[in-house]
Amino acid sequence: MRLQLFLLGLVGLALLNLRCGQHEPASPQVTAPTPSTEQIETTAPVKTTTPIKTTDPIPFLTPEPQNETIPDDDPAVFVFGSDGPLDTQDGEDAAISIPVGKDGYWSEYRGPGGTGILAGQELPTELGDETNVKWKTAIHDRGWSSPVLNKKQIWLTTATEDGKKMYAVCVDRDTGEIIHDKLVFTNAEPLFCHETNTYASCTPVVTDERAYVHFGRYGTACLDSNTADVLWERRDILYDSFRGPGSSPILWDGKLFFSCDGVDEQFVIALNAETGETVWKKNRDIDYGTDNGDWKKAYCTPVIAQIGGSVQLICPAAVETISYDPQTGKEHWRVRHGGMNAAARPQRVGDKLLILAGDGDQAMIAVQPVPLVDTFPRTPEASITWADGQMVPKRATPLVLNDRIYSASDKGILSCRNAENGEMIWRERVRDVFWGSPVSDGENIFVCGKEGTVLVLSPGDEYDEVNLVTFPEGFWATPAIGDGALYLRSEHHLYCIQ
Repeated sequence: MRLQLFLLGLVGLALLNLRCGQHEPASPQVTAPTPSTEQIETTAPVKTTTPIKTTDPIPFLTPEPQNETIPDDDPAVFVFGSDGPLDTQDGEDAAISIPVGKDGYWSEYRGPGGTGILAGQELPTELGDETNVKWKTAIHDRGWSSPVLNKKQIWLTTATEDGKKMYAVCVDRDTGEIIHDKLVFTNAEPLFCHETNTYASCTPVVTDERAYVHFGRYGTACLDSNTADVLWERRDILYDSFRGPGSSPILWDGKLFFSCDGVDEQFVIALNAETGETVWKKNRDIDYGTDNGDWKKAYCTPVIAQIGGSVQLICPAAVETISYDPQTGKEHWRVRHGGMNAAARPQRVGDKLLILAGDGDQAMIAVQPVPLVDTFPRTPEASITWADGQMVPKRATPLVLNDRIYSASDKGILSCRNAENGEMIWRERVRDVFWGSPVSDGENIFVCGKEGTVLVLSPGDEYDEVNLVTFPEGFWATPAIGDGALYLRSEHHLYCIQ
C-alpha cells in the first residue's frame, strides 16, 4: 500500500512539473540582433556585414551606389577652382591636381581656388615701407577686405567707422592711381560691429568686366569694372552677424555664392551673377545644441572642389561643415566637428580637406570627403581622420605647401605641421598677432601681422626666417599676388611691392 502511494506521488509530481514548465527551455538561448535591426547612431544608413560597435566613433560612411560607380582607386580625388570650368596644372606624378584660376589672376579671397599660392612670381624678399615699393596709395576710412586683381585693376572695399557709408575702391595695378571710388550703400542705423572688425571686411570677387562687392546683411552689388556703374544690387538678404560681416563671396559657373551664418539665421545662398536673382537658398538645418545665437555664427568663405568626379560647394559653419551641389543647393554630405566663429577657407591636404572649426577643442581637422552619389536617399557623413587643437589660428587660413601646413595664429604663433597626420614639426613665437592669412609664390611664404610685422619664411621642416620688417601701420587683410608683385593692404594704405 505504501509502495502504491509512493508511486502515485511521483506521477503527480511529474504531471505538476510538466504543466508549470512546459514553455521554458532547459537552458536559455540569447539571440543576437541582426544587422538590419541593430540600432546605430549615425546620420546615414549603413549597409555592412562587419559588426559595428555603437560605442566607438563610426568611420567614413560611404553609401552603397545604385546607379553610379565610384572608382575604388580614386574615391575622393579633387581639385579646387573658381569661376569654372575648373582648370588644373598637373605634374607627371601628381596624385592631386594643383588648382589655378581660370585666368591666373588673384581674383578672390586668397587667390586662385582660395589656396593662397600663385607660383612662379619671384616676389622680392627685401621689402619695407620704402624698400622695393613701386607705389603706395592711401585708402580712406576703414576696411579689412583683402585686395583682389583682374587684368589691370585692384579692387577692395572700405566703409566709414560708423558703417553708414560703404564704398568700392578700384586702383590701377600699374600706377596705384585710384580709378573708381564708388559709394555703393548708405545705412541709416547699422547694427553693432566689434572693434576688431569693420563694416567692409568681406573681400570682393572680380572678373575683367565686373566687380562683385559684398557687405554682409547691408547688401551685395555687381559693378561694371570699367565705369563702376551698379548693374544690380541686393539689400534683402538679411541676417545678423552680431559682430559685423566677414564671409566673402566666390564666383563659379555664372553664380555668386556666400554663406550667411548669423545669430538669428543660418543659410547658404547662390545668386545669378548676371542678374542678381536668387538661384537657390539652403537653410543650414544644424543641431547646434544651444539656443544661444552667439554659438551659431560663423564667418567662412566657401570653396568649390571637384571630388570623385563631382563639383561640390564646401561651406563650413558653426558645429558642422556641409557640402552642397552648386547647381541646385542639394546637400551631398556633412561632418560634425563642433566649434563656432569658423572663418578659415577649407584647404586640400592630399586626398582630404583641411577645415578649421574656429573656437573649439578640435580646432583643426582633416576630413575624408564623400564622393557624390545622386540616388542615395539620405545625407552621408564624412569622417575626421585627424584633429588638433594646439596653437590653431581662429581667423587666418593655413597655407598648404609641399605636404606641410603653415599656420599663423592670433596668439602670435607660427607653426608647421605634417599634412598627412597633423603632427607638429616646428613652432615659433613672434612679437605680433596674425589675422590675415599667409600667402606664397611657391618659393617663400609671406605673413603680415596686425602690428605691422611682415615675415618672409623659407618653407621647410625648420623655422627659416628670410626677412622680418616692420611697417608703420598694421595689417589685417590678406596680401594678393600678381605679375611678380606683392600687394599689401595696411590699415590706411595699399602697397605694391615689386
